[in-house]
Amino acid sequence: MGNTFKTALLLTALTLFLLLMGEIFGGQRGMELALGLAVVMNFVSYFYSDKIALAMYRAQPVTREQLPRAYQVVERLTQKIGIPMPKMYVIPTDSPNAFATGRNPQYASVAMTEGILSLLSDEELEGVLAHELGHVKNRDILISSIAATLAGAITMLARMGYWASLFGGMGGRDDRDRGGGGLVGLLMLILAPIAATLIQLAVSRSREYQADATGAQITGNPYALASALKKLDAYSKRIPMQASPSNAHLFIVAPLLSGVTFASLFSTHPPIAKRIERLTGRPAELDY
Repeated sequence: MGNTFKTALLLTALTLFLLLMGEIFGGQRGMELALGLAVVMNFVSYFYSDKIALAMYRAQPVTREQLPRAYQVVERLTQKIGIPMPKMYVIPTDSPNAFATGRNPQYASVAMTEGILSLLSDEELEGVLAHELGHVKNRDILISSIAATLAGAITMLARMGYWASLFGGMGGRDDRDRGGGGLVGLLMLILAPIAATLIQLAVSRSREYQADATGAQITGNPYALASALKKLDAYSKRIPMQASPSNAHLFIVAPLLSGVTFASLFSTHPPIAKRIERLTGRPAELDY
């Protein structure tokens, strides 16, 4: 129920944000256009946010025959916790990582990189896959996927509004007082990525701890997941993954973000050392 409320809150926030931007940059007509855009984006966010995330990372669907090692683990774990078998995807990159996405357990997908498959032992891979199935079981995959779509949309719209205000293409209210529109646009360009990041922070930190705990409970082996997190933390730094700030929170460990943006100034994941300590009950020793 909590996640359903959060999802509705996010979609409502997007609608209000779009209406505000439409009113600022286009007055009454701008608000009408923004309302239409909000309806479309809410629909896309709800039904297609998972497909957008998978397409962004060129995730390829795989069959049981192509990836028996991971398939067998996921089949066993899903039967154990009573959720449907998710679709399985592989992302063509050597950087080790994984994420789960989808509307609900009936429409869930689990994606893992080629790098994670070659890096982890069978027990460690089971721990990671149990973590991702924890996201599915806890029903936080929808809100995470929607947050990714909305964060990207807010940032993109802020940039569009900024350039439109500079060139006077969407004059709203008294914005014709030269410079006023550009100033508002610049403010939106600065504030919107921060708002987008706060959306991610609201849904990602606590859910990572929860998915770690659920994954450890499913396998009965918290040390395997802790060992996997330690490896992933070290190797994802050595082999950076090109990830978008708008959906970095989907991954089990935070990918390194290229460039310095407002979104990359905030961490969407709890520290790996804290996660390992919660799993094992002992302070983590990380190799840096």
